[in-house]
Amino acid sequence: MLPVTAALADLSAADLEAFLAKTRADLDAFKARGLKLDMTRGKPSPEQLVFAEGMLALPGNRDHTSEANEDARNYGNLQGLAETRKLFAGTMGAPAERVVVGGNASLAMMHDVIVWALLKGVPGSARPWSKEEEIVFLCPAPGYDRHFAICEEFGIRMIPVRLTGEGPDMDQVEELVRDPAVKGMWCVPKYSNPTAETYSDETVRRLAKMETAAPDFRLFWDNAYAVHHLTDAKAEILNILDECAAAGHPDRAFVFASTSKMTVAGAGLAFFASSEANVKWQQARAGKQTIGPDKLNQLRHVRFLKDEAGLAAHMDKHRGSLAPKFKAVTDALQARLGGLGAATWITPAGGYFVSVDLAPGAASRTVALAKEAGLALTPAGATYPYGKDPQDSNLRLAPSFPTLADVKVASEIIAVCMALACAEAEEARRKKAAA
Repeated sequence: MLPVTAALADLSAADLEAFLAKTRADLDAFKARGLKLDMTRGKPSPEQLVFAEGMLALPGNRDHTSEANEDARNYGNLQGLAETRKLFAGTMGAPAERVVVGGNASLAMMHDVIVWALLKGVPGSARPWSKEEEIVFLCPAPGYDRHFAICEEFGIRMIPVRLTGEGPDMDQVEELVRDPAVKGMWCVPKYSNPTAETYSDETVRRLAKMETAAPDFRLFWDNAYAVHHLTDAKAEILNILDECAAAGHPDRAFVFASTSKMTVAGAGLAFFASSEANVKWQQARAGKQTIGPDKLNQLRHVRFLKDEAGLAAHMDKHRGSLAPKFKAVTDALQARLGGLGAATWITPAGGYFVSVDLAPGAASRTVALAKEAGLALTPAGATYPYGKDPQDSNLRLAPSFPTLADVKVASEIIAVCMALACAEAEEARRKKAAA
């Protein structure tokens, strides 16, 4: 892959001027169409929501009894129905007795766990985290803006960590965790948001084994895209809970996931899994918050998906909808930017995003140009802590929600805007060098 803007840097002054004129003309043609497109968030499309439409009629009248003869309409069973925990135990990488089923949002479970850690501490804490002089989280970046927003909400200082294509830069991580203020680290280990990279076996093992100054350090392991494949080559990762236990750190990982992008985004199930001690800790805290979760929704999911094979078949439907949209994005990028050295990206094998790195300073300009053409994109900087991309170079593209026809048009606009922004950056660099 060519270094960013290397090919543009090789153009003569006349050729660069001609490239700028042609690209601006192409953008003007899109502006003239009066388009209104949105690729800001990674939401399931209406087509994808229909895949689970049959679930809405379940569990049905007089079908509200669990396998253990519990009445799902009533209070109780804080941890969740046994059959629901069993169905998703493979996804969570934990035995059913160490899986907790929550409400519809794993983000809410992450939020609560951090609040409880601040107020109560976690197993192994000497005191509540809020009593420490400072709390620091490591944040692989580009990363998930909503993870960062939780930290910012509660004054947890964030340190960005480089990504290598196989997960976070472990040399950097191992150096940073020598500070006892570092209490946690966000991880999206499979098809990361937004880079789509999957953590290598070595990365997972080093995260499990590394020595940390804080004895109550926690990995916030958000396995949001555990079964969200886009190709036949289905990525697998080592089981972080098993690796932590083998390394002598059984309580290190908090694992989260949800069905938000499997069944119904606003009415799915969230999950937490961890060690026995951590699950007992979580249940003790949650028991003060609720008398029990929505077990009818748990039954609904079990009745609809049935087993792991049913879940896999259901996710194949999502793949059929999503894969052409991702191909439209990468095809447009390749057609406009391939060989120019104006951008770098990978073709995702799973997940919900395409991450693109541009010339320094070109990300914000791309978003502004796209807006002029009637296309809304995720703000530049959103993939970094505090919304500050130090290079202003990364953009997260979210092709899931629009129709395939709209994604194709939007992708062409994006590629044109990126090419123009990078060419303008090269023009500015030359003017500065000549001054």
